[in-house]
Amino acid sequence: MAARHKSVETKFMEERDRVLRALRNLDRRSFIKVVAATAGAVIAKGLMPPHSFQLVTIANAAPDKASAASGMNGQPPFTFAYISDTHLYERTLNQRFIRAALKAVEDVNALDPQPDFVLFGGDLAQLGTPQQLELGREILKEVKAPVKMMVGEHDWFLDLGEKWQELFGPPNYSFDWKGVHVVVLMSVHEKDFWTARRMTPEERMATVAGLDNGVQSRFEVGEPQREWLKNDLAKVSSSTPILVFSHSPLYKYYYNWNFWTDDADQVQAILRRFDKVTVIHGHTHQMLFNQIGNISFYGMLSTAWPWPYAPQGLPALTIQMNRADPFDQFDACGDGRMEVRADGLVDKIYNLWDRNPVTVKADYLRSRGKIDRPPAPQFASY
Repeated sequence: MAARHKSVETKFMEERDRVLRALRNLDRRSFIKVVAATAGAVIAKGLMPPHSFQLVTIANAAPDKASAASGMNGQPPFTFAYISDTHLYERTLNQRFIRAALKAVEDVNALDPQPDFVLFGGDLAQLGTPQQLELGREILKEVKAPVKMMVGEHDWFLDLGEKWQELFGPPNYSFDWKGVHVVVLMSVHEKDFWTARRMTPEERMATVAGLDNGVQSRFEVGEPQREWLKNDLAKVSSSTPILVFSHSPLYKYYYNWNFWTDDADQVQAILRRFDKVTVIHGHTHQMLFNQIGNISFYGMLSTAWPWPYAPQGLPALTIQMNRADPFDQFDACGDGRMEVRADGLVDKIYNLWDRNPVTVKADYLRSRGKIDRPPAPQFASY
């Protein structure tokens, strides 16, 4: 069996290297199309196992008292997919992350029926350069469904969001979709640590991109945006289900790595009057879940790489993965789907690439782990 895996890996590497040698002089759009076609050919040859991109589902099988109380009575179901934390470099520096992003786009486009929209969960680029962001935009242009964008710190701190807003618009906004109020927050503001140190934009970006340093401040939503959130939610009934998309977790996980939002408690207070609130976040690249008061929190998986769990502060409800298989670039990466039930709560299915999926039920979160404990994930052996 080991010899067979080695043979398959060797064939894949030879196929990859042969094609990549021909890519250097292509323009960006031609490059994207050729790499996508190559990935499809490799899958067709059986050199790489395909994966299925899953849906986040907002649906009710039939109106009932619970769905009426949740504000969704009579509303048709809708679905959205997500792609998150692609961390794209320029194509001459790193093509592995490009291939992962293209795989996700292919999966979304293969969905039938198509989702209502696709959420991008932040950190499109690695160092926020115009070239990286434009490459990301070109890749996401291939998505058939409308794309809703959320910014991450890797996209922002080279030019403080100038290029991002030129390409994608404002970093925070909201919309109503078939009975659900959706809020997209810019949760990775930082206090100015760069001016007094006379940092160049590149030095500022490199500092933010690092995890364990004593220079940068912690992420925050910030007072102006908290006021915006209060005003936005003032018109929304407390019985309406609320979905919040935030790149950083809206709770305090681990300070040293900036798995942290400094004003998370204040944001939670704004959301406290609603019956059903679900916060979906990126940034941590790991299977992560938490329950604080009325708010259920789910972390999204990355398409680029998994982070290890922090040495302290991990929410007690989280069922931990082991470390990723270093010989499998997609191990512990992936995507997932969410199912909003008739009672307005959300069940989350983590679709871990090259591992078995793990289901985390809202009942488990709401009971603080006393019922419906999810099974321990089955890990790749190595």
